[in-house]
Amino acid sequence: MTHNLSQCQLLIKKAVAAGAKALFLPEASDYIAPSAAETVSLVQPTSVSPFVLGLQSSAREHRLSINVGIHEPAQNGKKVKNTLVWIDEHGEIKHRYQKLHLFDVDIPGGPVLKESNSVEKGEEIIPPFATGLGNVGMLICFDLRFPEPSLSLRRQGAQIITYPSAFTVPTGRAHWSTLLRARAIETQSYVVAAAQVGRHNEKRTSYGHSMIVSPWGDVVAELGGEKKDEPEIVVGEIDLRKMEKIRKEMPLLRRTDVYPEI
Repeated sequence: MTHNLSQCQLLIKKAVAAGAKALFLPEASDYIAPSAAETVSLVQPTSVSPFVLGLQSSAREHRLSINVGIHEPAQNGKKVKNTLVWIDEHGEIKHRYQKLHLFDVDIPGGPVLKESNSVEKGEEIIPPFATGLGNVGMLICFDLRFPEPSLSLRRQGAQIITYPSAFTVPTGRAHWSTLLRARAIETQSYVVAAAQVGRHNEKRTSYGHSMIVSPWGDVVAELGGEKKDEPEIVVGEIDLRKMEKIRKEMPLLRRTDVYPEI
């Protein structure tokens, strides 16, 4: 985690140098463990986590908001929470979302990845909140495959929807860009997806390709899928006037008289 903190702090310096108003970091930025047991053994409350405290200090020092995926202890002590926190420019954790949809895959003769072995699923969608960039709605990784949460966030006023992720390479190649663009188009919102990249351990390699997508479905900015000597950022503009123009000219009027409102 010490190494991951130093990598994130380097990204913070790059974001500040680029004039960014906020930095979006991937899912599980604190650590990705090779087993469920190690995932649970490494977890710490945010109040004492050197990783989280270090990010809070950097946010305060640089007056930069940080959106970051971390692990937190679950109440029973047998699992962890996969959470996404918003640290404001004063270094305070202002918002917290717990991942709803867990990645469980068991393919005969193929990979077995069961997030539910170590992670407690979330139980609620957190309403969008105001930031210097716009109203942010938070979701995580596998949530991307389900349009309902993003549609709910859009109905509640989201202008930006986040999907920090650690996609596998096969699923990333097949679906990553398509799903991100779909969520942006159907919600007419900006989508910001910071992604883990490269090999973590013998069992895990992530696809990468961090991406910002416009409400029209255009890829505003994208990183590659190769791990470099030092971490990279990509910077894109959030143009709320463009977003409102798209929403006005292409109104999406829900037929809630026929199907339920989400």
